[in-house]
Amino acid sequence: MSQSLRSARRSGALAESYLKVRSETLALTANLSDADATVQSMEDASPAKWHLAHTTWFFETFLLEPQLAGYKPFDPSYCYLFNSYYEQVGERHPRPRRGMLTRPSLTDVRQYRAHVDEAMARLLDGELEKDILDLVELGLHHEQQHQELLLTDILHLFAQNPLRPAFHAPEPLAVSAEGPASLAWKSFGAAMAGIGHEGEDFAFDCEGPRHEAIIRPFKLASRPVLNGEWLAFMADGGYRTPTLWLSDGWAVASERGWEAPFYWEQRDGEWLVMTLRGLQPVDPAAPVCHVSYFEADAFARWMDKRLPTEVEWEHAASGMKPQGNFADSGRLRPKPPIVGQEASDIVNLFGDVWEWTQSPYTAYPGFKASAGAVGEYNGKFMNGQYVLRGGSCATPGGHVRATYRNFFQPDKRWQFSGLRLADDA
Repeated sequence: MSQSLRSARRSGALAESYLKVRSETLALTANLSDADATVQSMEDASPAKWHLAHTTWFFETFLLEPQLAGYKPFDPSYCYLFNSYYEQVGERHPRPRRGMLTRPSLTDVRQYRAHVDEAMARLLDGELEKDILDLVELGLHHEQQHQELLLTDILHLFAQNPLRPAFHAPEPLAVSAEGPASLAWKSFGAAMAGIGHEGEDFAFDCEGPRHEAIIRPFKLASRPVLNGEWLAFMADGGYRTPTLWLSDGWAVASERGWEAPFYWEQRDGEWLVMTLRGLQPVDPAAPVCHVSYFEADAFARWMDKRLPTEVEWEHAASGMKPQGNFADSGRLRPKPPIVGQEASDIVNLFGDVWEWTQSPYTAYPGFKASAGAVGEYNGKFMNGQYVLRGGSCATPGGHVRATYRNFFQPDKRWQFSGLRLADDA
Protein backbone atom coordinates (compact mmCIF):
# COMPACT_ATOMS: atom_id res chain seq x y z
CA MET A 1 0.00 0.00 0.00
CA SER A 2 1.31 3.43 -0.91
CA GLN A 3 -0.21 5.10 2.17
CA SER A 4 0.59 3.75 5.61
CA LEU A 5 -2.20 2.04 7.49
CA ARG A 6 -1.45 4.35 10.39
CA SER A 7 -2.18 7.37 8.18
CA ALA A 8 -5.48 5.76 7.20
CA ARG A 9 -6.22 5.20 10.84
CA ARG A 10 -5.61 8.85 11.65
CA SER A 11 -7.84 10.01 8.82
CA GLY A 12 -10.69 7.72 9.80
CA ALA A 13 -10.24 5.62 6.65
CA LEU A 14 -9.16 2.40 8.34
CA ALA A 15 -12.30 0.61 7.13
CA GLU A 16 -11.35 1.49 3.56
CA SER A 17 -7.81 0.24 4.11
CA TYR A 18 -9.21 -2.96 5.59
CA LEU A 19 -11.26 -3.63 2.46
CA LYS A 20 -8.31 -2.78 0.21
CA VAL A 21 -5.96 -5.25 1.87
CA ARG A 22 -8.61 -7.96 1.99
CA SER A 23 -9.52 -7.50 -1.66
CA GLU A 24 -5.84 -7.65 -2.67
CA THR A 25 -5.57 -11.07 -1.03
CA LEU A 26 -8.65 -12.33 -2.85
CA ALA A 27 -7.30 -11.00 -6.14
CA LEU A 28 -4.19 -13.16 -5.76
CA THR A 29 -6.37 -16.28 -5.80
CA ALA A 30 -8.82 -15.18 -8.50
CA ASN A 31 -7.40 -17.58 -11.13
CA LEU A 32 -6.74 -20.53 -8.84
CA SER A 33 -8.84 -23.66 -9.00
CA ASP A 34 -10.04 -25.41 -5.88
CA ALA A 35 -7.29 -27.97 -6.46
CA ASP A 36 -4.63 -25.26 -6.84
CA ALA A 37 -5.77 -23.74 -3.54
CA THR A 38 -5.94 -27.03 -1.61
CA VAL A 39 -2.66 -28.85 -2.28
CA GLN A 40 0.22 -28.46 0.18
CA SER A 41 3.53 -28.99 -1.62
CA MET A 42 5.74 -29.31 1.48
CA GLU A 43 5.52 -28.86 5.24
CA ASP A 44 6.96 -25.33 5.13
CA ALA A 45 4.28 -24.17 2.69
CA SER A 46 0.55 -23.77 3.21
CA PRO A 47 -2.30 -24.08 0.70
CA ALA A 48 -3.68 -20.83 -0.71
CA LYS A 49 -7.07 -21.75 0.75
CA TRP A 50 -5.50 -21.98 4.20
CA HIS A 51 -3.90 -18.52 3.85
CA LEU A 52 -7.29 -17.08 2.90
CA ALA A 53 -8.93 -18.69 5.91
CA HIS A 54 -6.19 -18.13 8.48
CA THR A 55 -6.00 -14.37 7.88
CA THR A 56 -9.79 -14.30 8.29
CA TRP A 57 -9.60 -16.36 11.47
CA PHE A 58 -7.23 -13.74 12.90
CA PHE A 59 -9.86 -11.00 12.67
CA GLU A 60 -12.64 -13.27 13.87
CA THR A 61 -10.69 -14.59 16.87
CA PHE A 62 -8.91 -11.49 18.12
CA LEU A 63 -11.44 -8.80 17.19
CA LEU A 64 -14.97 -9.93 16.37
CA GLU A 65 -15.59 -12.56 19.01
CA PRO A 66 -14.39 -10.40 21.94
CA GLN A 67 -15.46 -6.98 20.64
CA LEU A 68 -18.60 -7.17 18.46
CA ALA A 69 -21.75 -7.78 20.44
CA GLY A 70 -23.90 -10.57 19.05
CA TYR A 71 -21.27 -11.82 16.62
CA LYS A 72 -21.70 -15.48 15.66
CA PRO A 73 -18.72 -17.40 14.21
CA PHE A 74 -19.17 -18.58 10.64
CA ASP A 75 -18.27 -22.14 11.68
CA PRO A 76 -16.95 -22.98 15.19
CA SER A 77 -14.74 -25.76 13.75
CA TYR A 78 -12.70 -23.18 11.81
CA CYS A 79 -10.92 -22.12 15.00
CA TYR A 80 -9.31 -25.57 15.10
CA LEU A 81 -8.68 -25.74 11.35
CA PHE A 82 -7.12 -22.32 10.82
CA ASN A 83 -5.22 -21.45 14.00
CA SER A 84 -1.53 -21.38 13.07
CA TYR A 85 0.61 -21.48 16.21
CA TYR A 86 -1.27 -19.63 18.95
CA GLU A 87 -1.07 -22.05 21.86
CA GLN A 88 -3.20 -19.86 24.11
CA VAL A 89 -6.11 -19.98 21.67
CA GLY A 90 -6.35 -23.76 21.74
CA GLU A 91 -5.61 -26.92 19.78
CA ARG A 92 -5.16 -26.75 16.03
CA HIS A 93 -4.89 -28.88 12.94
CA PRO A 94 -1.28 -30.07 12.42
CA ARG A 95 0.66 -27.83 10.06
CA PRO A 96 2.08 -30.66 7.89
CA ARG A 97 -1.48 -31.85 7.18
CA ARG A 98 -3.06 -28.60 6.00
CA GLY A 99 -3.17 -29.99 2.48
CA MET A 100 -5.56 -32.73 3.65
CA LEU A 101 -8.33 -30.16 4.16
CA THR A 102 -10.32 -30.84 0.99
CA ARG A 103 -13.24 -29.40 2.94
CA PRO A 104 -14.16 -26.60 3.41
CA SER A 105 -14.05 -25.79 -0.28
CA LEU A 106 -12.51 -22.67 -1.77
CA THR A 107 -16.05 -21.33 -2.22
CA ASP A 108 -16.78 -21.97 1.46
CA VAL A 109 -13.62 -20.11 2.48
CA ARG A 110 -14.54 -17.15 0.33
CA GLN A 111 -17.96 -17.10 1.99
CA TYR A 112 -16.19 -17.18 5.35
CA ARG A 113 -14.19 -14.13 4.35
CA ALA A 114 -17.34 -12.30 3.26
CA HIS A 115 -19.04 -13.14 6.58
CA VAL A 116 -16.12 -11.76 8.58
CA ASP A 117 -15.67 -8.72 6.34
CA GLU A 118 -19.32 -7.74 6.82
CA ALA A 119 -18.94 -8.02 10.59
CA MET A 120 -15.66 -6.09 10.56
CA ALA A 121 -17.39 -3.27 8.66
CA ARG A 122 -19.86 -2.99 11.54
CA LEU A 123 -17.05 -3.05 14.10
CA LEU A 124 -15.03 -0.39 12.29
CA ASP A 125 -18.08 1.82 11.98
CA GLY A 126 -18.05 2.51 15.72
CA GLU A 127 -15.75 4.30 18.12
CA LEU A 128 -12.85 2.02 19.02
CA GLU A 129 -10.24 2.19 21.74
CA LYS A 130 -6.57 2.46 20.83
CA ASP A 131 -5.79 -1.18 21.67
CA ILE A 132 -8.55 -2.35 19.31
CA LEU A 133 -7.28 -0.12 16.50
CA ASP A 134 -3.79 -1.50 17.14
CA LEU A 135 -5.13 -5.03 16.67
CA VAL A 136 -6.87 -4.11 13.41
CA GLU A 137 -3.65 -2.61 12.14
CA LEU A 138 -1.66 -5.66 13.21
CA GLY A 139 -4.18 -7.91 11.46
CA LEU A 140 -3.81 -6.02 8.20
CA HIS A 141 -0.02 -6.16 8.27
CA HIS A 142 -0.32 -9.84 9.19
CA GLU A 143 -2.48 -10.34 6.09
CA GLN A 144 0.08 -8.57 3.93
CA GLN A 145 2.71 -11.00 5.21
CA HIS A 146 0.45 -13.84 4.13
CA GLN A 147 -0.02 -12.27 0.70
CA GLU A 148 3.71 -12.77 0.17
CA LEU A 149 3.64 -16.25 1.67
CA LEU A 150 0.75 -17.16 -0.61
CA LEU A 151 2.85 -16.20 -3.64
CA THR A 152 5.94 -18.07 -2.47
CA ASP A 153 3.88 -21.15 -1.64
CA ILE A 154 2.06 -21.12 -5.00
CA LEU A 155 5.42 -20.87 -6.77
CA HIS A 156 6.68 -23.90 -4.88
CA LEU A 157 3.51 -25.82 -5.68
CA PHE A 158 3.59 -25.03 -9.40
CA ALA A 159 7.31 -25.87 -9.55
CA GLN A 160 6.44 -29.45 -8.60
CA ASN A 161 4.18 -29.78 -11.63
CA PRO A 162 6.02 -31.07 -14.74
CA LEU A 163 3.87 -28.73 -16.85
CA ARG A 164 5.48 -25.77 -15.01
CA PRO A 165 2.24 -23.75 -15.00
CA ALA A 166 2.44 -19.98 -14.71
CA PHE A 167 0.67 -18.11 -11.92
CA HIS A 168 0.83 -14.88 -13.92
CA ALA A 169 0.93 -14.18 -17.66
CA PRO A 170 3.88 -16.29 -18.89
CA GLU A 171 5.27 -13.98 -21.57
CA PRO A 172 9.08 -13.56 -21.36
CA LEU A 173 10.34 -10.52 -19.51
CA ALA A 174 12.67 -8.11 -21.25
CA VAL A 175 16.36 -8.56 -20.48
CA SER A 176 18.48 -5.44 -20.11
CA ALA A 177 20.69 -4.78 -23.12
CA GLU A 178 23.05 -2.64 -21.07
CA GLY A 179 24.60 -5.58 -19.26
CA PRO A 180 24.91 -6.06 -15.51
CA ALA A 181 25.35 -3.09 -13.20
CA SER A 182 28.96 -2.77 -12.05
CA LEU A 183 29.79 -3.56 -8.44
CA ALA A 184 31.08 -0.72 -6.29
CA TRP A 185 31.42 -0.12 -2.57
CA LYS A 186 30.12 2.53 -0.22
CA SER A 187 32.15 3.16 2.93
CA PHE A 188 30.65 3.87 6.34
CA GLY A 189 32.63 5.20 9.27
CA ALA A 190 32.48 4.17 12.91
CA ALA A 191 29.32 5.31 14.63
CA MET A 192 27.04 4.90 17.59
CA ALA A 193 23.76 4.49 15.75
CA GLY A 194 20.15 4.27 16.79
CA ILE A 195 18.73 0.94 15.64
CA GLY A 196 15.13 -0.23 15.71
CA HIS A 197 11.75 1.39 15.42
CA GLU A 198 10.37 4.26 17.41
CA GLY A 199 7.44 6.61 16.91
CA GLU A 200 3.75 6.32 16.12
CA ASP A 201 3.95 4.55 12.76
CA PHE A 202 3.28 0.81 12.74
CA ALA A 203 6.04 -1.72 13.35
CA PHE A 204 6.04 -5.30 14.58
CA ASP A 205 7.08 -5.76 18.18
CA CYS A 206 10.39 -7.42 17.21
CA GLU A 207 11.52 -4.17 15.52
CA GLY A 208 11.97 -2.47 18.88
CA PRO A 209 12.74 -1.08 21.24
CA ARG A 210 15.08 1.41 19.61
CA HIS A 211 18.55 1.19 21.09
CA GLU A 212 22.12 2.32 20.52
CA ALA A 213 24.48 0.02 18.63
CA ILE A 214 28.21 0.34 18.02
CA ILE A 215 29.13 0.28 14.33
CA ARG A 216 32.68 -0.27 13.24
CA PRO A 217 33.89 1.01 9.85
CA PHE A 218 32.53 -1.15 7.03
CA LYS A 219 31.78 -1.20 3.33
CA LEU A 220 28.54 -2.26 1.68
CA ALA A 221 28.14 -3.38 -1.92
CA SER A 222 26.29 -0.94 -4.15
CA ARG A 223 23.88 -3.62 -5.35
CA PRO A 224 22.83 -7.23 -4.64
CA VAL A 225 24.75 -10.21 -6.00
CA LEU A 226 23.63 -11.02 -9.56
CA ASN A 227 22.85 -14.28 -11.34
CA GLY A 228 25.89 -13.85 -13.59
CA GLU A 229 28.16 -13.74 -10.55
CA TRP A 230 26.44 -16.80 -9.13
CA LEU A 231 27.04 -18.66 -12.38
CA ALA A 232 30.75 -17.89 -11.98
CA PHE A 233 30.60 -19.25 -8.41
CA MET A 234 29.02 -22.44 -9.72
CA ALA A 235 31.56 -22.78 -12.56
CA ASP A 236 34.41 -22.39 -10.07
CA GLY A 237 33.13 -25.33 -8.03
CA GLY A 238 31.40 -23.31 -5.34
CA TYR A 239 28.98 -26.13 -4.59
CA ARG A 240 31.82 -28.67 -4.54
CA THR A 241 34.32 -26.89 -2.28
CA PRO A 242 33.72 -27.74 1.40
CA THR A 243 36.15 -25.10 2.68
CA LEU A 244 33.73 -22.38 1.54
CA TRP A 245 30.89 -23.71 3.63
CA LEU A 246 29.83 -23.74 7.24
CA SER A 247 29.80 -27.30 8.54
CA ASP A 248 26.02 -27.51 8.82
CA GLY A 249 25.65 -25.87 5.43
CA TRP A 250 27.96 -28.34 3.73
CA ALA A 251 26.07 -31.23 5.32
CA VAL A 252 22.72 -29.89 4.12
CA ALA A 253 23.99 -29.04 0.62
CA SER A 254 25.56 -32.49 0.24
CA GLU A 255 22.53 -34.35 1.57
CA ARG A 256 20.10 -32.45 -0.66
CA GLY A 257 22.32 -32.39 -3.73
CA TRP A 258 22.42 -28.62 -4.14
CA GLU A 259 24.17 -27.58 -7.37
CA ALA A 260 22.41 -24.28 -8.12
CA PRO A 261 19.86 -21.93 -6.56
CA PHE A 262 16.39 -23.31 -5.93
CA TYR A 263 14.11 -23.53 -8.99
CA TRP A 264 17.07 -23.49 -11.42
CA GLU A 265 17.27 -26.26 -14.00
CA GLN A 266 19.50 -26.79 -17.00
CA ARG A 267 18.11 -27.67 -20.42
CA ASP A 268 20.27 -28.03 -23.53
CA GLY A 269 23.11 -26.19 -21.83
CA GLU A 270 20.93 -23.22 -20.79
CA TRP A 271 19.98 -22.39 -17.22
CA LEU A 272 16.29 -21.76 -16.69
CA VAL A 273 14.43 -20.78 -13.54
CA MET A 274 10.87 -21.46 -12.45
CA THR A 275 9.10 -18.17 -11.70
CA LEU A 276 5.55 -17.00 -11.04
CA ARG A 277 5.50 -16.35 -14.81
CA GLY A 278 6.46 -19.93 -15.55
CA LEU A 279 9.83 -21.26 -16.68
CA GLN A 280 12.09 -18.39 -17.80
CA PRO A 281 15.75 -18.02 -18.83
CA VAL A 282 18.06 -17.00 -15.99
CA ASP A 283 18.82 -13.29 -16.41
CA PRO A 284 22.54 -12.76 -15.66
CA ALA A 285 21.93 -9.08 -14.85
CA ALA A 286 19.20 -9.68 -12.25
CA PRO A 287 19.74 -10.36 -8.52
CA VAL A 288 20.19 -14.00 -7.63
CA CYS A 289 17.18 -15.37 -5.79
CA HIS A 290 16.04 -18.42 -3.82
CA VAL A 291 19.35 -19.07 -2.07
CA SER A 292 19.71 -20.12 1.54
CA TYR A 293 21.76 -18.45 4.25
CA PHE A 294 24.25 -21.29 3.89
CA GLU A 295 24.67 -20.59 0.16
CA ALA A 296 24.87 -16.83 0.70
CA ASP A 297 27.56 -17.28 3.32
CA ALA A 298 29.55 -19.64 1.07
CA PHE A 299 29.36 -17.21 -1.85
CA ALA A 300 30.56 -14.34 0.34
CA ARG A 301 33.52 -16.43 1.46
CA TRP A 302 34.28 -17.31 -2.17
CA MET A 303 34.40 -13.56 -2.88
CA ASP A 304 36.63 -13.02 0.17
CA LYS A 305 33.86 -10.85 1.62
CA ARG A 306 31.11 -11.38 4.18
CA LEU A 307 27.43 -10.80 4.74
CA PRO A 308 26.46 -7.55 6.48
CA THR A 309 25.10 -7.55 10.00
CA GLU A 310 21.51 -6.40 10.31
CA VAL A 311 22.78 -3.34 12.20
CA GLU A 312 25.02 -2.42 9.26
CA TRP A 313 22.19 -2.98 6.81
CA GLU A 314 19.74 -0.82 8.77
CA HIS A 315 22.36 1.90 9.27
CA ALA A 316 22.93 2.03 5.50
CA ALA A 317 19.17 2.08 4.83
CA SER A 318 18.41 4.74 7.41
CA GLY A 319 16.68 7.71 5.81
CA MET A 320 15.99 5.90 2.53
CA LYS A 321 12.44 5.70 1.25
CA PRO A 322 11.43 2.06 0.74
CA GLN A 323 10.98 2.19 -3.02
CA GLY A 324 11.70 -0.67 -5.36
CA ASN A 325 10.37 -3.64 -7.29
CA PHE A 326 7.60 -4.92 -5.02
CA ALA A 327 4.64 -7.18 -5.79
CA ASP A 328 2.43 -4.32 -6.91
CA SER A 329 4.76 -3.71 -9.88
CA GLY A 330 3.31 -6.90 -11.36
CA ARG A 331 6.75 -8.13 -12.40
CA LEU A 332 6.92 -10.83 -9.70
CA ARG A 333 10.58 -11.47 -10.48
CA PRO A 334 13.80 -9.64 -9.49
CA LYS A 335 14.70 -6.77 -11.79
CA PRO A 336 18.24 -5.86 -12.97
CA PRO A 337 19.64 -3.01 -10.85
CA ILE A 338 20.09 0.42 -12.38
CA VAL A 339 23.39 2.08 -11.53
CA GLY A 340 23.06 5.20 -9.36
CA GLN A 341 24.35 8.64 -10.26
CA GLU A 342 27.55 7.87 -8.42
CA ALA A 343 29.25 4.49 -8.77
CA SER A 344 29.05 3.89 -5.02
CA ASP A 345 25.34 4.75 -4.73
CA ILE A 346 23.46 1.96 -3.00
CA VAL A 347 20.61 0.68 -5.19
CA ASN A 348 17.92 -2.00 -4.92
CA LEU A 349 18.15 -2.04 -1.14
CA PHE A 350 14.37 -2.44 -1.01
CA GLY A 351 12.40 -4.88 -3.13
CA ASP A 352 13.60 -7.52 -5.60
CA VAL A 353 15.10 -9.96 -3.04
CA TRP A 354 15.20 -10.27 0.72
CA GLU A 355 18.87 -9.87 1.69
CA TRP A 356 20.39 -12.30 4.14
CA THR A 357 22.37 -10.80 7.00
CA GLN A 358 24.83 -12.64 9.22
CA SER A 359 22.75 -11.73 12.31
CA PRO A 360 20.78 -14.33 14.22
CA TYR A 361 17.18 -13.40 14.95
CA THR A 362 17.26 -12.48 18.62
CA ALA A 363 15.58 -9.96 20.91
CA TYR A 364 16.71 -6.36 21.03
CA PRO A 365 17.77 -5.03 24.46
CA GLY A 366 14.64 -4.39 26.49
CA PHE A 367 12.29 -6.39 24.24
CA LYS A 368 9.20 -7.81 25.91
CA ALA A 369 6.52 -9.77 24.11
CA SER A 370 2.98 -8.41 24.32
CA ALA A 371 0.57 -9.91 26.82
CA GLY A 372 -1.88 -12.58 25.71
CA ALA A 373 -1.97 -14.74 22.59
CA VAL A 374 -0.86 -11.87 20.32
CA GLY A 375 2.44 -11.96 22.19
CA GLU A 376 3.16 -15.25 20.43
CA TYR A 377 3.39 -13.44 17.08
CA ASN A 378 7.18 -12.96 16.88
CA GLY A 379 9.04 -13.44 20.15
CA LYS A 380 8.64 -17.22 20.36
CA PHE A 381 10.61 -17.66 17.12
CA MET A 382 13.82 -15.98 18.31
CA ASN A 383 15.85 -19.14 18.03
CA GLY A 384 17.84 -20.80 15.25
CA GLN A 385 16.96 -18.29 12.53
CA TYR A 386 18.73 -15.52 10.63
CA VAL A 387 17.52 -12.03 9.76
CA LEU A 388 16.75 -10.86 6.22
CA ARG A 389 16.10 -7.25 5.27
CA GLY A 390 14.56 -5.13 2.54
CA GLY A 391 11.57 -6.97 1.08
CA SER A 392 11.23 -8.68 -2.29
CA CYS A 393 9.38 -8.68 -5.59
CA ALA A 394 6.62 -10.64 -3.82
CA THR A 395 6.28 -8.24 -0.88
CA PRO A 396 3.25 -5.90 -0.93
CA GLY A 397 4.26 -2.33 -1.71
CA GLY A 398 4.40 -0.11 1.36
CA HIS A 399 4.70 -3.06 3.72
CA VAL A 400 8.40 -2.84 4.64
CA ARG A 401 10.62 -0.18 6.19
CA ALA A 402 14.27 0.13 7.15
CA THR A 403 13.65 -1.48 10.57
CA TYR A 404 11.63 -4.45 9.24
CA ARG A 405 13.09 -7.82 10.33
CA ASN A 406 12.22 -10.95 8.37
CA PHE A 407 13.64 -14.26 9.57
CA PHE A 408 14.05 -17.84 8.41
CA GLN A 409 16.09 -20.93 9.21
CA PRO A 410 19.46 -20.97 7.39
CA ASP A 411 18.56 -23.83 5.02
CA LYS A 412 15.35 -22.30 3.61
CA ARG A 413 15.32 -21.43 -0.10
CA TRP A 414 11.71 -21.15 -1.26
CA GLN A 415 11.45 -17.50 -0.25
CA PHE A 416 12.64 -14.70 -2.55
CA SER A 417 15.96 -14.49 -0.72
CA GLY A 418 19.25 -13.17 -2.06
CA LEU A 419 22.26 -11.31 -0.69
CA ARG A 420 24.39 -8.19 -0.71
CA LEU A 421 28.08 -8.32 0.20
CA ALA A 422 29.82 -6.38 2.93
CA ASP A 423 33.44 -6.02 4.01
CA ASP A 424 35.46 -4.47 6.80
CA ALA A 425 36.74 -1.00 5.96
